[in-house]
Formats: sequence, structure tokens, C-alpha cells
Amino acid sequence: MAAILAFAGSNSSESINYKLVKYTVSQAKEHSVQLLNLANFPFPMYSEDYEKENGFSNSLVEFKEDIQKADGVLISVNEHNGNSSAYFKNVLDWLSRLERNCFEDKKVFLMATSPGKRGAIGALNIVENSLPRMGAEVVVTFSLPEFHVNFDVKKGITNVELAKQHQDALNLFLSKLA
Repeated sequence: MAAILAFAGSNSSESINYKLVKYTVSQAKEHSVQLLNLANFPFPMYSEDYEKENGFSNSLVEFKEDIQKADGVLISVNEHNGNSSAYFKNVLDWLSRLERNCFEDKKVFLMATSPGKRGAIGALNIVENSLPRMGAEVVVTFSLPEFHVNFDVKKGITNVELAKQHQDALNLFLSKLA
């Protein structure tokens, strides 16, 4: 049984990426899953001055420790104007200041979704390229386009082809944790 940390890179109380993460971990019943809602984490905007004056918050230190205790990390990133959200970029900035390789030796399943047809692929690509610089091994990625068309909170991914792609990606990720 692997320990998996799962979260969405969003601080929205209605995050569709969090809904996708929640659904995904429901498909990994044989593993120990810690599901975090980052909307509950009040990370201030990073600046060197703020760091010098206030140091690192307990929430940040605990979050980093959660990452390091996990065998694998499942993340779904949201997209704003073709990039990951300022909130998630800020979280990564804080983590990198606390410990540059905070994802060292962590297997990552990276996902993204959006209401649009591109499925937040821009944000997905940016984060996929940045996480290895923090020590992560991105095992697999998955993009769910048109969230409101292809996802139902009770049923999960409703598009058969996308559901299969998602399950295959999840299975690959889980196989790397064994």
C-alpha cells in the first residue's frame, strides 16, 4: 500500500480541479490517500522581504512534510490565461524557498482540467516542466477538456475514451509506487 498525497493547485472553493482530484483518489482505494484542499491554506504572496520578516508559516512546513512523507503525489493544476494560477505558482515559490528539492524522489501524476476545449494544457505543460527542477519525477499527465461536459460529480468522467485515458494514467502512476 502506497502513501499518496493529493491536491489541486487551486484556492477556489468551487475548484473543478479539486473535484477531479477527489474523483481520481476514489479510484485508488487500495492505497493510503491524504487529500488536501489548498483553498484552506492561506499562503501570502511570496516576497524576499516577507520571508525575512516572517519566515515560513507552519502550514507551509507541514505541507512540505506531507509531500516528503508521501510515496507519490497527485496534483491537478488550474489554468489562468494559459499559465498555472498565480496561487499555485506562489505555493511552488514558497516550497522552493523552504527546500529547493521538496519533491525529491517523488513520483507525480499531474493532471489539469478546465471548462474549455484545451483542458488547461498550457498550465499542465508549464508545471510538468517546472516540477523536475524541484526533484519530482512526473510519471504521467492527463488533461480533461470541457470539464462541465465530460465530468459528473456522481459518475466521474463521463466520456468513455477520456475515462479510459484517465484510468490508464492512474494505473501507470500507481504501478510506479509499488
